Amino acid sequence: MRPIPTGTRGSFTLVVGQEHLANRFKDAMLPPVLATPVMIMIMENAALNAIKPYFDAGESALGTRVDITHVAATPVGRSVTGHAEVTHVDGRRIEFTVRATDEDEEIGAGSHERMVIHLARFAERLKAKFA
Repeated sequence: MRPIPTGTRGSFTLVVGQEHLANRFKDAMLPPVLATPVMIMIMENAALNAIKPYFDAGESALGTRVDITHVAATPVGRSVTGHAEVTHVDGRRIEFTVRATDEDEEIGAGSHERMVIHLARFAERLKAKFA
């Protein structure tokens, strides 16, 4: 992994579909709005997109922590964009501020952490653990 500068930014956009709704993940009685886990996934993808250019071959990063608030509902058909900014780098541990916006407003915000991994070594550890 090459050094990742503080302030590095990334984004990820998703159009909300039926498969992204809270009433599909939780209770069918919930209104048809974006589910919080999907909003978090959008934010995580934004963070990953911010740091991908700094990976060496065979590297990626796994999410290790999220602290998120979800403050506004987003219906089907609306575009949601996750925004991430690197706030701290400690070796392979990368911290971000993250937020999500729809076409009208900020719908969520918080912090996120990812750990850079070597994919082949990670796969070997999984194989050994679950063999």
